[in-house]
Amino acid sequence: MEKTRRKLLRNKRAIVGIEAAIVLIAFVVVASALAYIAINMGFFASQKSKDTISRGISEATSALELDGSVIAKTDSDGKIKYIAFPVKLSVGRSEVDLGANATVVSVYAPDDSFTLLDIYNGVNQSLNDPSNLDTIINSLSSQGAVFIIYNDDNDTVLERNEKAFLVINLGNNTIDEYHDFKVEVRTEKGATLTVERTVPGGLPASDYVDLG
Repeated sequence: MEKTRRKLLRNKRAIVGIEAAIVLIAFVVVASALAYIAINMGFFASQKSKDTISRGISEATSALELDGSVIAKTDSDGKIKYIAFPVKLSVGRSEVDLGANATVVSVYAPDDSFTLLDIYNGVNQSLNDPSNLDTIINSLSSQGAVFIIYNDDNDTVLERNEKAFLVINLGNNTIDEYHDFKVEVRTEKGATLTVERTVPGGLPASDYVDLG
């Protein structure tokens, strides 16, 4: 009888040991799973933070930058009627779509009491001679703005090895001497390119003026 009771006690201890081992293994498996999830969430959060910072920097910097002087042409009264300036891709940009549906050009001239919103007409792909500014200006017979892309591949996308020239016809509006104006070029991605100038005095009539 005593031997039987001792045998039963040994069997119970063995079962308790197995149950404890199973519980311990379960705890280890659950802890491993939780650790895996925590590590993955950490990597995911870090990647998302990196992507967010990259997008923020991308949106905070302009996709375009001024690449030369702002040129104006006056009318017969010596007031500015046309504005033109070259642009290029900003550092770190590979391409920018300058199509009519992806770009907005606006002109603000508070001293002359006019604002031209979204006057962009798209890329003029028929012009490819940057030295003939008269031809470019004459291509705009009425109020509006166009981009001419030089060294392009017959599309509306400005790429790293290309250069663009924005030409603006103010229409019936003019900018008088000693007055300020601002041109804003907003592309699909990136911050707005803003070009501001003050018109000097003593402007010649029907001639070109370098505004710096």
